[in-house]
Amino acid sequence: MKNFIFAVLLTFLLLSPVLRAEAQSSNSSNSSSSTSSNTFDTTGFPQWAKDFRRWDIIAFGVFPFSLFFATVITDLNRWNDANGMDMSDMGRRYAPWPLKSAGAAEMTKDEYEKVLLTAAGISAAIACTDLIITLIKRSKERKRIESRPKSTAVIEISPYGDPPDDTEAIDKDETPETGESDSE
Repeated sequence: MKNFIFAVLLTFLLLSPVLRAEAQSSNSSNSSSSTSSNTFDTTGFPQWAKDFRRWDIIAFGVFPFSLFFATVITDLNRWNDANGMDMSDMGRRYAPWPLKSAGAAEMTKDEYEKVLLTAAGISAAIACTDLIITLIKRSKERKRIESRPKSTAVIEISPYGDPPDDTEAIDKDETPETGESDSE
């Protein structure tokens, strides 16, 4: 059964690709003097790849927490089945982690496998729930945008103090043409 768990973990690792991309500069010949920001541009990836990556991150991020809670719940269930949650030294052999006594009874191999599969299932369920919520929000936003009349004006509000994009920078070396020169 150890091989089965190893195969399941290896399958998860192989099916969760890490989306890697080379950083691209806007001007490949003059990349050292480029003043563009160093943000990663994800416009080249299809939406399903972005959604799968989000699912992957959430599933693996939730797994340690779901494993902890599945272990605690399994220990509570074992403790209740063994002796009705007795708090004596012998009764705490089946208690969950913070309450265990010195000679605690360990979980069997089958119980460990059930805990791992339960934690993996909970993680996948939470990631799928997030994916469904994201898809519903995206669909509602698309329908809202498509339901607008064609002549609706879109007003973009920017924070106070940001210069507009279409302004030109004034070179400090140039002086206004007044008929006088600086060299006089």
